[in-house]
Amino acid sequence: MFTGIIEEIGEVIEISDSGEFRTIRVRGRDVMSDLRAGSSIGVNGVCLTARSSDRTTFSADMSRETLDRTSLGNLRKGAIVNLERPMRGDSRFGGHIVQGHVDGVGHIRQFDRQGDAWELEVEYPEAGSRYIVEKGSIAVDGISLTIAALKHSNAFSVAIIPHTFENTNLKAAKAGVPVNIEFDVLAKYVENLITPYLSKEGKPEARSQKPEGGRI
Repeated sequence: MFTGIIEEIGEVIEISDSGEFRTIRVRGRDVMSDLRAGSSIGVNGVCLTARSSDRTTFSADMSRETLDRTSLGNLRKGAIVNLERPMRGDSRFGGHIVQGHVDGVGHIRQFDRQGDAWELEVEYPEAGSRYIVEKGSIAVDGISLTIAALKHSNAFSVAIIPHTFENTNLKAAKAGVPVNIEFDVLAKYVENLITPYLSKEGKPEARSQKPEGGRI
């Protein structure tokens, strides 16, 4: 599990294909202090497993499922990526629950500077609209963000502060770029819990007035 607080920006230095798998090698700094083969690592919001590591780089394999369902298949040598190690049990929880299980790929519609900050507008998969609310949490390329406003045609906007801009891959963001979207897992659990109690029309089902135990 991750928090969406990006630790650093890494650089893709090598990409290779072997059968159904694609392997990337990423150069990092801070995350390398305790990253070992078999460790989980968040790369642009996707939970990957380190295949190998040395003092400054790690490699990770991506299956066809990962390549088809995320934006990682678009990575090229020299690309910068958001890196985050899994959440520690003894640290502050600064973002929100991010699993690293991407729900779909969205696209940046526009990214404009507004004074000292930036407004990022992202178009997301239509199926996720029920999980998005104003002031709710969402992960974009693994970054924990707060939805500022809902736009027309399945888009939302978020405010990007200077620290986030400088310390994530958003410094290279531009219109049309694909991004990984992960909706708030809490909304999915709530949906799953209440679905059995809803009618086909989405309204609460009538509950029997018969007291427990069958007595009147």
